Amino acid sequence: MLGTGPVGQTMAAKLAELGHDVTVGTRSVADAMARSEPDTFGNPPFSEWVGQHPQVAVAALADAAAIGELVVNATNGAGSLEALEAAGEENLARKVLVDIANPLDFSQGMPPSLTVSNTDSLGEQIQRRFPDTRVVKTLNTANAYLMVDPKQLAGGDHTMFVSGNDPEAKATVRELLRQFGWSDIIDLGGISTARGSEMYLPLWLRIMGSIENPMFNIKVVR
Repeated sequence: MLGTGPVGQTMAAKLAELGHDVTVGTRSVADAMARSEPDTFGNPPFSEWVGQHPQVAVAALADAAAIGELVVNATNGAGSLEALEAAGEENLARKVLVDIANPLDFSQGMPPSLTVSNTDSLGEQIQRRFPDTRVVKTLNTANAYLMVDPKQLAGGDHTMFVSGNDPEAKATVRELLRQFGWSDIIDLGGISTARGSEMYLPLWLRIMGSIENPMFNIKVVR
């Protein structure tokens, strides 16, 4: 698990609960553990979360990527490429990389825009930079709590998307999604289709602002 924020923490805790061996990667273990203030969302500092989840290991990005059989990119989308560079190309080679990040640009305030859209996506940028890594884009269209437990909402009867070039990698990720409780999973196609799921985020943010609640999702009715 690359990323120590609320999404990475939520995902890591659920994977550990499901019986997976989980290591959370961070740029600096010492700095992450030294933080004593709540994060921007008011969540307790990372060290407190680690104390509550002793079954989850913490390591530098490169060490976490080297250990993992499957790697999850839960870093801030604007810094994902830099974080993955730190994780190491060789450590990511031939592995399935589940990209759940969104390329949000908060430089002009709220609501954020996208750092990349229309003719490219973060998922594609990652795949181009790490051609030997099997990138699958998914889970980026839902709140972190729904990512790992869709049955919190409408009994789980709502939709998740996957995008990626490697059919076996997507099959691996679909199995992981099923472990979380997802049953309506739509394969959008190759990694270029990540443009669509990432460009949903501006609408997602405005829906959240309107209903003042992040616990919602899409259901594709057919």
